Amino acid sequence: MSSPVTLERREGPYGEVVLRQRDTDDVTHYEIIANGTFLMDTSDGRSERLLVDAALDALSSGPSRPEAPSVLIGGLGVGFSLAHAAADPRWGRIAVAEREGAIIDWHREGPLSAISGAALADPRTVILHTDLVAYLRTTTDTYDALCLDIDNGPDWTVTEDNESLYSAEGLASCAARLNPGGILAVWSAQPSADFEESLRNAGFSGVRTEEVAVARGVPDVVHLAVRPAGSPA
Repeated sequence: MSSPVTLERREGPYGEVVLRQRDTDDVTHYEIIANGTFLMDTSDGRSERLLVDAALDALSSGPSRPEAPSVLIGGLGVGFSLAHAAADPRWGRIAVAEREGAIIDWHREGPLSAISGAALADPRTVILHTDLVAYLRTTTDTYDALCLDIDNGPDWTVTEDNESLYSAEGLASCAARLNPGGILAVWSAQPSADFEESLRNAGFSGVRTEEVAVARGVPDVVHLAVRPAGSPA
């Protein structure tokens, strides 16, 4: 495994974001580092794909079963979630909220376009250059699913501002952006019993956690919850 090579480093309104390249066994991988914290790389996209699939499966098994459901993906990252959603014809509108202009540029014009190019060209896809937390609080748009992957989990945020997303107020904003029966899916590097309890306290039902096996250590997880059909917006 080679040492990582920094391809680009940018200072933005939320701090430093870095794109690195690492070559392993003749395979090139890319890494995104934000404020010195490793976010994700292109070596394994299982958990990002599960995030999308688990939300769609939950919608498909629910009582409403929307046709061509809409999804908001929180965080563009290396593009695995977006690419996986766009590869599935069952999804309708696919919106992605990404606050880092550098990450959007790396997908549109840089090396990450190899992952997301087809998805970005899909007419269902909309890229929202915005902070997810602010967008959830201010928009009137609603979705059938929210797939959120902007941190290493509710207990390990990239910036302090993101902590509000997992608070009672933040979860209320998530619920307000979901159509009745809609699914909230949140990726995490480790399970969080406290977050599960927060979801229940915020009025979500069907709270559960799905594990994603990793080579070693604690499994990645996806926290899932349903906005009840009869709950107020």
